[in-house]
Amino acid sequence: MTDRSRRKELSAKYKQTHPEAGVYILRNSQNGKVLLGSTLNLASMRSKLEFARSTNSPGALDHRLRSDILRFGVEVFSLVVLESLQPGPEMTAAEIRQELATLEQLHREDFEANILY
Repeated sequence: MTDRSRRKELSAKYKQTHPEAGVYILRNSQNGKVLLGSTLNLASMRSKLEFARSTNSPGALDHRLRSDILRFGVEVFSLVVLESLQPGPEMTAAEIRQELATLEQLHREDFEANILY
């Protein structure tokens, strides 16, 4: 197998692979409030939180957290993955989003409205 054909094969395989998707919360340890969300890429969400911590930047995270980040600092927020979804290669992005929306709604029922951002 030539390098070119191997590269083409690896590229096609990468395009068929989806990153780990899931439902998460960002929990504020100071006031107990949580931001419930879902993402097609949990690793990206982890990276955003790490970036926000390293730069002390509220803009890296959801705008609903801004006032609490300015008040308490970004270090009081932690990421908790409630449910992960490893999509199959046959799933489209729209199908994954729909599955995540359903899972997020199921988890939303577990939280009282007054603690959600």
